[in-house]
Amino acid sequence: MGLAFSEPAEVEDGVVTWRVMLGPRKPWELCIEVVVSLAEEVVAPRFRCGVDDVDALPAKSLASWRAALPVIDTDAPGMALAVRRAGEDLGSLRIFDPEHPETPILAAGAPWFMTLFGRDSLLTGWMTLLADSTLSRGVLETLARLQGEDVNPATEEEPGRILHEVRFGSSTGRSLRGGDVYFGSIDATPLFVMLLGELHRWHAAEETVSQLLPHADRALAWIDEFGDRDGDGYVEYQQRGERGLANQGWKDSWDAVRHVNGELARAPIALCEVQGYVYSAYLARAHLASDAGDTATATRYRVKAEELRRRFNEDFWLEETGWYAMGLDADKRPIAALASNVGHCLWTGIIEPDRAALVAKRLMSADLFSGWGIRTLAASMAAYNPVSYHNGSIWPHDNALCAAGLARYGFVEEAHRVIGAQVEVAMTHQGRLPELFAGFERGNPPSPASYPASCSPQAWAAGAPLLWLRSLLRLDPWASGGRVWLQPELPPWMRRLHVKGIAIAGQRLDVVVQDGTCEVSGEGPLEVIQEARPAGLDRGGPTPAAPG
Repeated sequence: MGLAFSEPAEVEDGVVTWRVMLGPRKPWELCIEVVVSLAEEVVAPRFRCGVDDVDALPAKSLASWRAALPVIDTDAPGMALAVRRAGEDLGSLRIFDPEHPETPILAAGAPWFMTLFGRDSLLTGWMTLLADSTLSRGVLETLARLQGEDVNPATEEEPGRILHEVRFGSSTGRSLRGGDVYFGSIDATPLFVMLLGELHRWHAAEETVSQLLPHADRALAWIDEFGDRDGDGYVEYQQRGERGLANQGWKDSWDAVRHVNGELARAPIALCEVQGYVYSAYLARAHLASDAGDTATATRYRVKAEELRRRFNEDFWLEETGWYAMGLDADKRPIAALASNVGHCLWTGIIEPDRAALVAKRLMSADLFSGWGIRTLAASMAAYNPVSYHNGSIWPHDNALCAAGLARYGFVEEAHRVIGAQVEVAMTHQGRLPELFAGFERGNPPSPASYPASCSPQAWAAGAPLLWLRSLLRLDPWASGGRVWLQPELPPWMRRLHVKGIAIAGQRLDVVVQDGTCEVSGEGPLEVIQEARPAGLDRGGPTPAAPG
């Protein structure tokens, strides 16, 4: 590695010193250029000292990203600040595979995880659809290229499986294919299918769907053949190799899945939210087939979705507590811990409507809701620790998904409470949401206690404000059908919201919500329906006829 300085310096014993006398209001600038090499090959810096960066490819790409973002104007300054910061942070986390420099993808977070993670990038891609579909498309295309081909217990690769992460530690290659790929994620594979279906709802994207549909079908085949390891109809995980993750859901720390008494759950484990993802993946495939006129495939996946939904609501529901189990352990014993996972089940729509009110009530109870957000694990559980990674901490992306689920089932006031609390957290961090923070009760301490080793910025935390916007607008597009459903409701702390430039199917919509009224403008063929999306679409029912 070599260093070059734009100003003369004194160098002694590894210490570089500049001595400068500054007059009043006189600027002084210093540029440090770092030149590194990999396998004796010098990597030329993309930004050079003394060279205007405006025409550099990364600078052009960032400028293009900023221009595509919707513009928000509101009387809630915290919301506006968080959304603007989200745009900047997501822009900074975009990375490019040198073999495909035209396709942006998302790194999981800086500084520890500046690489592609399946689950993180897929969820963040979902959140950013309101702003820009290119990230979702890039994530899907890249994950499809790296989709599992063989059975390899060491890396947990299996045919059709979507990777967990790519690492570059032992490889000299700088492309993603040159990295070490690990596949130990139970949820990235159904999330891949979910995101493809959602991308189609936002942008139709026929060419992209045609290209990626075989990969989605391979992912669905993995769910049936490898994901359901014991043939019970549920997708479960168990570590295969000597090295890897013992827990393979989003709460992937070694101690993240425990029974009420604190006992570690024994694998294989079927997590509740993973069944929700699979349910939603089935419906996404049914939607894609229906739009393509493939009635047989659409019917098959709707039947699979409804059967999974029926069985889930029988086997995971805990009548004695009025709650859904966090999961089922190796003995099919319910993991009855009160945790945030079930909020994801609201988001995917797998929960029976007549039980949703009980779920919403428990999510917002003092046991789970700290005042700053929903904890990963309730304070009444034996394993609760507010400063743990997954046993009582609070994660903004988790809260954003829970809020979206609450809004989906009509619990708008509860969704507003969650979003409002998270807006206040963002304001204590100059608009940037932390990856996670401690689950202490609000007021003790007086402000959210940060987790010192967390990423900043982190992708799905940065994406959360965009999902807040969608939840406030209650926005659901159907691009191929030429429709978008919209039923905005503003919280008490916001009287006015103007979102300009929401991109749907090549059309830019401007939405102004103020004093209980909603005005929508934007040239194009989309029919805007100011009501909630029909429940039949959520349940995989008949698709409404296109307008005209």
